[in-house]
Amino acid sequence: MIDETLLEILRCPETMQPLRMADSALIEKVNTKVKTGTLKNIGGEVIEEPLTSGLVREDEKILYPIRDDIPVMLIDEGISLT
Repeated sequence: MIDETLLEILRCPETMQPLRMADSALIEKVNTKVKTGTLKNIGGEVIEEPLTSGLVREDEKILYPIRDDIPVMLIDEGISLT
C-alpha cells in the first residue's frame, strides 16, 4: 500500500496527471489478460507476472504497476487501459 502523503505528490511522468490506487476489480481485469499472455506494457513487453496493485492515471487510460510496494513510474512500464 502506498502512503497517502506520497500518493498526493505522485504524478504521471508523461502527462503530470494525478494518480489514484487501482481498485481490486481493475487489478483482477488486468490479471485476467496477464494470464492469457496478451497484455503488453507501453514499451511493448509482454507482462508475465500478475499485479497485486497499481496506480491509475486520472483519465483512467494508464495503469502504473506497483511491485514490492514500489510504484514503477516509467512511461514504458505503464499499461494501457483503453
